[in-house]
Amino acid sequence: MRATSRFADEPTGERIVRATVVQAAPVAFDRERTIDRVAELTAEAAADRAELVVFPEAFVPGYPKGADFGAVVGSRSREGREWFRRYYDGGVDIPGPAVDRFGEIARMNRVQLVVGVIERDLGTLYCTVLFLAPDGNLRGKHRKLMPTAMERLIWGFGDGSTLPVLSTPLGRIGAAICWENYMPQLRLAMYAQGIELYCAPTVDDRETWLPTMRHIAFEGRCFVLSASQFARRSDFPNDYPVAADDPDAVLIGGGSCIVDPFGKVLAGPARDGPELLTADLDMAEIARGKFDLDVVGHYARPDVFHLAVNKAAQAPVSWRSGADGPPELSMDEPTSVSG
Repeated sequence: MRATSRFADEPTGERIVRATVVQAAPVAFDRERTIDRVAELTAEAAADRAELVVFPEAFVPGYPKGADFGAVVGSRSREGREWFRRYYDGGVDIPGPAVDRFGEIARMNRVQLVVGVIERDLGTLYCTVLFLAPDGNLRGKHRKLMPTAMERLIWGFGDGSTLPVLSTPLGRIGAAICWENYMPQLRLAMYAQGIELYCAPTVDDRETWLPTMRHIAFEGRCFVLSASQFARRSDFPNDYPVAADDPDAVLIGGGSCIVDPFGKVLAGPARDGPELLTADLDMAEIARGKFDLDVVGHYARPDVFHLAVNKAAQAPVSWRSGADGPPELSMDEPTSVSG
């Protein structure tokens, strides 16, 4: 008899999932050419029988490593605003043509595709992860809750409405982006949703990243798949305003890895250049690990500690009519809104 999960009678054992994390660079600030690269690398992973393919944080259209966008306290430069405009122009509308292309890539290669993008929503950018199913449908997205340091200048904040853990034939998939993985409450929210394939797209290439991934895998008794960029100066526009002149200078140094529920490193960390890391994941290891550690089950103390998660979308404007979107405006029919 097969063990089952409380999340939908899903089998928890007797499954091997072949997963790939992509360590590569985008064509920075160029959405279309970077999506072409997503297509090429996904096809390469699928040719090696990958069922799940994970790309790094902010892969489309890139992570603006080293840029300051002309900002100091109390002042922003005209040149910095122009760089933001260029970055904004490379962003991804959801839904939109770029998402359609991602869906086609997932469908053609019959993979679960997890890809980091810069999402555009009105005038704001968000660091977002998209989840595409093998049928080409967008299953969900996660917006980074807490951009780190200077990232807060260019990205908005996500909210609790985009913290999904999605049921798939491979297992329950979710994501935490880069330093979100240092937020204990967010990790607990992922564990409470039964996450099995914990995706950690990042650009953190520090030596400290691997111990973090091993800790999370052990703590959550889940597989952790961390995809980081490996980017050189030559992957950015010629006029990109960073100090490095050498086209071979490494701006983001990789460190991608795959870790099992006991903290064992199955692949990586990769540090020598672009690479596809692939591993066969024995999903039965999750149940074996939960035997003595389930931090949202028998190893929890809800009588002492409790986490409340607000899953409501935090909209700045609510429409009094109760409609899903703004009403059509006319010159002679004013509309009032309330915040």
